[in-house]
Amino acid sequence: MIAVGLDGFSKGWVAVTIDGDRRTIFFHSDIADALSRPFDRAGIDIPIGMTDNGERDCDLLARVRLRPHISRVFTGARRWLWQEFDDPDAANEEARRRGQTRVSRQLWHIGPKIMEVDAFVRANATRDIREVHPELVFLRLNGDASLPRKKSEEGDALRRRLLKRSGFREIDRWLTEVRTGTGAKRDDVLDACAVALAAREPCGSVPEAPPRDAYDLPMQIWF
Repeated sequence: MIAVGLDGFSKGWVAVTIDGDRRTIFFHSDIADALSRPFDRAGIDIPIGMTDNGERDCDLLARVRLRPHISRVFTGARRWLWQEFDDPDAANEEARRRGQTRVSRQLWHIGPKIMEVDAFVRANATRDIREVHPELVFLRLNGDASLPRKKSEEGDALRRRLLKRSGFREIDRWLTEVRTGTGAKRDDVLDACAVALAAREPCGSVPEAPPRDAYDLPMQIWF
């Protein structure tokens, strides 16, 4: 089977494909281009399926698994945030008026990518496209032992070792030669590889029986 793992960065998407023993990496400007090639299953490190108040069981369950590093899971994605507002302060004022939590600056800035994926997934409902959290994948690969920060030297080295054990023998070259000039960061490439592993052979999800949002999208994180 052909599995694709996607992770967003400032200029687009890192796409890692696993096809048998072959692993390839490409960089794309938008999600439609990234998923234009044939695939059997794709994983994306972005929220798929949203509630009106931003609360999702899958986010809370993912945070439980990642304790004490709960901040590695962003929460609070709501379609109306980006549909109705182009300013985070105004969006947060409306969230306060509705009795909801504020949106963090980190989540706000990935809003365009969240909405890009949301539109694509809704328009391609028959394709197998799943939400994957790379930190849950790395946790699994590390025997459920907590990992250091991914941007620390120790955390970077550990994630590279885990990926090499999983067949990404060229990961060091990808991180230097391949990504040069693309705008993608090291952790974007590492995360896309982890997402691809979960797309190829998912080992679990939270929750196992997911609720669905107003557009019938499952709110479920795979790893």
